[in-house]
Amino acid sequence: MPNQVIIPNGSPPPLAPYSPGIKSENVVYVSGTLPLDKEGKLVGANDVREQTRHVLEIIKSVIEASGGTLANITFNMIFLNDLSNYTKMNEVYAEYFPKNPPARICIRADLIKPEFLIEISSIAHL
Repeated sequence: MPNQVIIPNGSPPPLAPYSPGIKSENVVYVSGTLPLDKEGKLVGANDVREQTRHVLEIIKSVIEASGGTLANITFNMIFLNDLSNYTKMNEVYAEYFPKNPPARICIRADLIKPEFLIEISSIAHL
């Protein structure tokens, strides 16, 4: 079965050659997701809570377009440009994964542009 490219309606334009998501059999791989709107403009300048919420909504749209829900996510890779944002990010993250949260990593990393405070990539099993 060939891989299926997942591009939900309203997806931000990619900043590089990649797809927002790929479904391979029953696994969905969500690319690193940045806080960009459908026109490619930054959402939540200087607000990690707003950026986190926006990123998780985009991830949710990719998973739902694949036939799943956030409950199907088994692993998240979280990248913060500053670990002082860790607590604020977790406040929003916990709203999306209140029970049985997925496994994850969270590391500090230089992101592609300094205005990006967070990037998240996910793996889901449907």
